[in-house]
Amino acid sequence: MLKLYVAMQTYVTGVLNRDDRGATAVEYGLLVALIAVVIIAGVTALGLKLDSLFSGVSNKLPTVS
Repeated sequence: MLKLYVAMQTYVTGVLNRDDRGATAVEYGLLVALIAVVIIAGVTALGLKLDSLFSGVSNKLPTVS
C-alpha cells in the first residue's frame, strides 16, 4: 500500500510541477510570426490600393507648368 501511495504522490507531483516554459515560448513566437505576416500582407494590400488611388487623383488634376 505504501508503494502505491508513493507512486501516486510522485505522479501527481510530476504532473503539477511540469516545466512548460519552453513550449510556451515557442507558441508565443509562432503567434508573433503569424501576426507579423498578417500585418505585412495588410499593409502591402493597403499600400497598393492607396497608390492606385493617389495615381488616379494625380492624373485627374490639371498639370501646372
